Amino acid sequence: MSELDPKKFKHILVGVDDSPDAQLAFRYAMNRAKTDEAELTITSILESDEMNVYQALSKDFVHGKRDELEKHILDYRDLAMRFGIKKVNAIISEGDPGETIIKEIIPEVKPDLLVIGSLAKKGLRKRFGSQAAYMAKYSPISVLVVR
Repeated sequence: MSELDPKKFKHILVGVDDSPDAQLAFRYAMNRAKTDEAELTITSILESDEMNVYQALSKDFVHGKRDELEKHILDYRDLAMRFGIKKVNAIISEGDPGETIIKEIIPEVKPDLLVIGSLAKKGLRKRFGSQAAYMAKYSPISVLVVR
């Protein structure tokens, strides 16, 4: 690879939710993974702070939310496979998205690029993109924030 060639990534991690920015991040990650012939790992985090105390205490509610998230992320995985990416993984976890991705998911899957949307899906622009800012600041790997 010459100095002018862009770096090829071997393993790309993309964080998804239902926000338009996350959809753009997913499309970028798919295209980049296909171009680089990279492995693609798709992750989504079930946020307990989106539930009220009664919902959080209800195993049926939490299980239902997790099932919805699992179905959703498997749809992403199937789309990536149909797009032609040879190795696609899907991971769901629970907790604060930024911290969970940085402290748990990245050490586990060892990607060399994290692709995320700039805005999360709820709240006052979800604290003005604090999740994206947190991940960009603390990630041990390169981060591409898509908007």
